[in-house]
Amino acid sequence: MEENKVLTPYDRVQIARMKNRPTVSDYIEALFDDFMELKGDRLGAEDASILGGIALFRGMPVTVIGHRKGRTTEDNIKYNFGMTSPEGYRKAVRLMKQAEKFKRPVITFVDTPGAYPGIEAETNGQSVAIAESIAKTITLKVPVITIITGEGSSGGALAISAGDSVWMLENAVYSILSPEGFAAIVWKDAKRAAEACDIMKITAGELLEYGLIDGIIPEGKQTLSAMRKMLFAELARLSRLSEQALVAERYRKYRHIEGEYAPSL
Repeated sequence: MEENKVLTPYDRVQIARMKNRPTVSDYIEALFDDFMELKGDRLGAEDASILGGIALFRGMPVTVIGHRKGRTTEDNIKYNFGMTSPEGYRKAVRLMKQAEKFKRPVITFVDTPGAYPGIEAETNGQSVAIAESIAKTITLKVPVITIITGEGSSGGALAISAGDSVWMLENAVYSILSPEGFAAIVWKDAKRAAEACDIMKITAGELLEYGLIDGIIPEGKQTLSAMRKMLFAELARLSRLSEQALVAERYRKYRHIEGEYAPSL
């Protein structure tokens, strides 16, 4: 992008999709100590598109869960381009339950073009797995902090993003589906994706204005320091709340969004 150019929403979509953007693995390495990956949904499968495990943040045990993309073709195939199957969401739920049992805060990193839409995923209960992941996130009795780092599309993103505190990188996007999918449904023409972006209101600035996220993290040299500062402050704030207060506040947060933006019938 040209320096000082005013970025359009579609420009930000292109930036969010860039292959050289940091992945969840990069953030884990930079922000946490002693990360230990945990695999499997304990029902018979492992989905590498979800990376999760236990780590330390400034000495505090936390559970980290995030969508995983690759930079090479080989890795993208391995991680299914960040598109998660039911097994991945079931793994996320397993790790959330474990975090709740041992009273560890949960930190999620969102970067997905959407849940995997294949026949096998649907056969294995994709919609149920997403719904159960959303429900578990909302009812967790430990703090949940979400950071949208790239693409945050559809239920695939929402499955692990219903946190107490939701932040976005300044060039990340967060939407009900991809702009191409929106354009294909509304106008039967996926090539009108740029036009769809203007209508969908998917950028960090727009979503903060509407109150759908809690803050924006600047991109550049200061990104990691800003992320550390935010995590430290939010973990301190949320850790002071009782389990009952956490769940009640999170419930009110999302009921307010539903009531504020639900279509009138």
